[in-house]
Amino acid sequence: MYKPQIKVPATYMRGGTSKGTFFNLADIPAEIWNDKEKKDKFLLRVVGSPDPYKKQIDGMGGATSSTSKTVIVGKSQRDDHDVDYYFGQVAIDKPFVDWSGNCGNLSGAVGSFAIKSGLVDESKLVENGIVEVRIWQTQIQKTIIAYVPMANGVVQEMGEFILDGVAFPAAEVIIEFVAPVDPDEKLFPTGNIVDDLEVPGIGTFKATMITAGIPTIFLNADEIGYKGTELQPDINSDEKALERFETIRAYGAMKMGLISDLKEAETRQHTPKVAFVSKPQDYVSSSGAEVKSDMIDLNARALSMGQLHHAMMGTASVALGVAACIPGTLVNLAAGGGERDSVVFGHPSGTLRVGATIKQDGNKIEIEKVAMSRSARVIMDGQVHVPAETIE
Repeated sequence: MYKPQIKVPATYMRGGTSKGTFFNLADIPAEIWNDKEKKDKFLLRVVGSPDPYKKQIDGMGGATSSTSKTVIVGKSQRDDHDVDYYFGQVAIDKPFVDWSGNCGNLSGAVGSFAIKSGLVDESKLVENGIVEVRIWQTQIQKTIIAYVPMANGVVQEMGEFILDGVAFPAAEVIIEFVAPVDPDEKLFPTGNIVDDLEVPGIGTFKATMITAGIPTIFLNADEIGYKGTELQPDINSDEKALERFETIRAYGAMKMGLISDLKEAETRQHTPKVAFVSKPQDYVSSSGAEVKSDMIDLNARALSMGQLHHAMMGTASVALGVAACIPGTLVNLAAGGGERDSVVFGHPSGTLRVGATIKQDGNKIEIEKVAMSRSARVIMDGQVHVPAETIE
């Protein structure tokens, strides 16, 4: 007997340099949300995965790590937060949803979505001005604060803020990642700010492995055969290079204690990230704009879900910002070394500034917050349709 598709209210949003399908937790049927297998199958079908053609033609995904994303937001269960935020990074060609980390870019849209969806108490809203939305990121158990502009009683989406990697200007949304590393957590899981990362069959490389924002492995570009000015086609068209990066990522995950067996890396694609850095150099961005070395402190490139990212992941920007402000890390050295409280780095789409507030007492390092500017916009509101047999 034929069953019509399930219809669930959804919003398609851009946040930073990513896009994803957003859901109000209250709109997802309990039988789906409370059953992990059904929940994953539902979200996979929403974005159109798994797709052996790697196009996600039959779903909302855009066939890149930046667009194969889902976000669920609900009223917070914590008295000191407005909303709880869940993020699912959906694999494109595999039946897998990675819940191990956060999306820093889409974090920039959570506050706007929360206000639009009536999840923020009306007493906090203003007719014109900035609303502070306190977000609890459930997977990483951390607080994110979004400073959302409002105009005439609604979220202001349009403005003059330019975010490299996004074609059109929008209103600026400042995001703060509060205490991205708890005092009892290891900022550097190995205990070192620089390690020798041995990767059998490939080589041994200097590496800074850090957990701020998202677990990230930073390498020197020249040690792995790159300049640090590469764009997506330079790496994503090279299957051997991508395999090499994935092997490095797996061994780095082992050294960071994130996995106990190399095979586990196959089901933990979202974390850790791999990035490589170099001293500032001139290059032409993916939009054709010239980025001069005197505009930036360093060059940085990062991979997400097995592909070079078109800009920089928000969470990896947090990791980069923290590492840049700690003397002696590879990121700090690429930026010229010494003490600093912010950094401007060049990525494939342009530049980004990220600042970190850090307290250091001897070997004790406390990260108070990391801040950066994002923007967000609703692209579509409506209902997403999913075949009924998906969750049977």
